[in-house]
Amino acid sequence: MQRRSFLKGAGLGAAAGGAVLAAPTLAADSPSFKWRLASAFTEQQNVLYGAAGVFAQYVSDATDGRFVIQPAPAGENAPASGVLETVQKGQAEMGHAVSSLYESVNPAFCFDAAVPFGLTTRQMNAWMFEGDGLSLTRDLFRDHGIVNFPLGNTGARMGGWYKNEIRSIEAFKGLKIQAQGLLGTLLAAMGAAPQAPAADAQAALAAGALDAVLGAGTPYDDDKQGAPKSANFYYYPGWWAGSTQASLYIGAKAWGSLPKTYQTIVKAASCAVHLDVTARYDARNAVALRRLVAGGAQLRAFPRSVLDAAWDAAAAWYADRSGKDPKFKAIHDSYMASRGDLVSWFKVGEGAYEQYLSSTLVFKPS
Repeated sequence: MQRRSFLKGAGLGAAAGGAVLAAPTLAADSPSFKWRLASAFTEQQNVLYGAAGVFAQYVSDATDGRFVIQPAPAGENAPASGVLETVQKGQAEMGHAVSSLYESVNPAFCFDAAVPFGLTTRQMNAWMFEGDGLSLTRDLFRDHGIVNFPLGNTGARMGGWYKNEIRSIEAFKGLKIQAQGLLGTLLAAMGAAPQAPAADAQAALAAGALDAVLGAGTPYDDDKQGAPKSANFYYYPGWWAGSTQASLYIGAKAWGSLPKTYQTIVKAASCAVHLDVTARYDARNAVALRRLVAGGAQLRAFPRSVLDAAWDAAAAWYADRSGKDPKFKAIHDSYMASRGDLVSWFKVGEGAYEQYLSSTLVFKPS
């Protein structure tokens, strides 16, 4: 992502509602801060990991270098699974992660990132910034001493790599697929045999220890890490994530220590980078998908029977969790009400238009 200098001078960046905030004038005695940011992403995940660096640069530019943020990739200051705890304990003032990583801490965290048959990127933005999403997730994170901000969305997800074609739900019976957490639970309900992550997925596929892997989830990241040699059926859609939002975590005490001017800069910079990430993925996924198909990937859509079974499994999970946790239910009900309204609008506003374009423009693999 290009490191823009627009945060200084004429404007600070695009806020959620499209407004542009004038760059605040800093007093000569404005305080200096040097913060650590623990990322759940590796340097190989260059779009998401790089987003933290661009965010840090925006903040530094806007404060004339008084507010310095130092990102560290997963494993340097904390493992991906430990970013939330690292920020809670103050071992880093900031973190950047996908909140569904912490489903075991609280399943409601998934709504901050991605849930089965959930919102698309634009729909998620509508719920977060214009609906109740940000206030509800803020209330959830408050219990853990964290203030959260959306910081990047990958857009639509792919459904993984399979050794054999999936012609019906019957193909999932005993299917050895690399999955864990909520997705593993749902796949097991569909008859699959979820497996823990393999140290070498390529070797596990070749040896028959795995029948399918999820891959990185986007064509760009899948292309970067290399398509599986023995599983070339590339399925879509990734029904467990209509899109995946990453979030910036800031320790509540650290956030409270910032002057209002610096808080405004953080808010605007996070919104600017949030939009940057989606644009970068959309542009790169288009090119990467063509390259993957040219390299032998066979695109396949999941049959309706598979999606229906997945829908039923997800609905049962939502009902079970909602019955156990009032806070989960409150977030779920708001999220799904927005989904209903937004899907109705998108069907009218864009669905027919996109369907026409996709039926008219021929997909070219190279």
